[in-house]
Amino acid sequence: MSAMTEDLRSDEEARADRLVRIGRPPRNRGEAIRKLVWVLPWLVFLSAPVQDLLADHHTTAATIVGWVGLVSFTGIYLAVVFRTMGRPYAGWFIAALVATMWVLAVTLSLSLGSHWLGLYVYVSVTCGITLPLRAAYWTIPLTTAAMMLTGWYVDDLDDAWGLFLIVLLVGYSMTGVRQLVRTTVELRKARATVAQLAANEERLRLARDLHDLLGHSLSLITLKSELAGRMLPGQPEKAAQQVADIEQVSRQALVDVREAVTGYRRPRLAAELAGAQVALTAAGVTAELPDETALDLTGVPEESQSALAWALREAITNVVRHSGARRCTVELLARQTLGGPVLELTVEDNGSGGSGKGPGNGLTGLAERLEKTGGTLETAGTKQGFRLVVRVPAGTPADVGSGA
Repeated sequence: MSAMTEDLRSDEEARADRLVRIGRPPRNRGEAIRKLVWVLPWLVFLSAPVQDLLADHHTTAATIVGWVGLVSFTGIYLAVVFRTMGRPYAGWFIAALVATMWVLAVTLSLSLGSHWLGLYVYVSVTCGITLPLRAAYWTIPLTTAAMMLTGWYVDDLDDAWGLFLIVLLVGYSMTGVRQLVRTTVELRKARATVAQLAANEERLRLARDLHDLLGHSLSLITLKSELAGRMLPGQPEKAAQQVADIEQVSRQALVDVREAVTGYRRPRLAAELAGAQVALTAAGVTAELPDETALDLTGVPEESQSALAWALREAITNVVRHSGARRCTVELLARQTLGGPVLELTVEDNGSGGSGKGPGNGLTGLAERLEKTGGTLETAGTKQGFRLVVRVPAGTPADVGSGA
């Protein structure tokens, strides 16, 4: 099944690669030949001037001038079209080339007859492909009008009317093709940008998860290691229990890191409350926590529960590592607001509140995580210590004004 998926993905990528080469220079001889094959059928309108020159209807001097003019006209057309597919000429140079084609078409058709009216098709195509849209919108009908006047001058309006719609519509259709090519290139760039943003977002997610996971686990390991060191001389049995706890915490940290790397880490609020009790007790902090067995989270989105669990983990880690607090209170309340029901988590301690140098990486990552779930984060210093308040949606927004 995975092999089939890989094959389908490879086919899609190959097809996308073929599409995005539109409007870009050929990378090799094969692509140059394919682009040339796409261009050559459009040269069918040159068959009438070639037949006219081969039929020996003109003097030798006129025939030579006709061949020179036809080759020059065709060379300019192919150069402009091929460069437009890759690296276009400068604007002023393109305008000069289009003007040269226009002069050649008028001069050759007036001098050599109605067989040369097909040159106006290429002038219209070039205007549609190369000129700015505003300029193309008036040069295309001007080219059509010039062809009709030339047909009237050489007394062959039937051929001119036969080419009227072709000259007019092919020019405007080329403007559409040009816009399609530009859109394709822009979509390719947008897809690359989206891929880059997705990669950046994944890196940020991984950084947040690892910070929250390892910060909490390593703090607990450090506390228990210090406690075991103090107990070791006189209370070896209790020290052994602390070492066993360290082993359990480290194993769980390893599991959490693996889950975070694979993207499946979703901490549970009840488990985090139990972990908070252990961490605070080990740090010698008196803890007042809600009973995790009495929590009723029915109907609360899983993303909101996960966000609250991350918030509780970060808050407890800050209390243990930075606050120097001796007491910590955790409250979890359900509230009804105009925007719908919310769960409110409050963590308050009587410590110093950290370094006072502004929010660290943990709180910054927590704020970003909450923003994705529609939650909010508030932090404030109090007379007794520090307070962190987190609110997350607890259900669908209420229908305000419905009487519910």
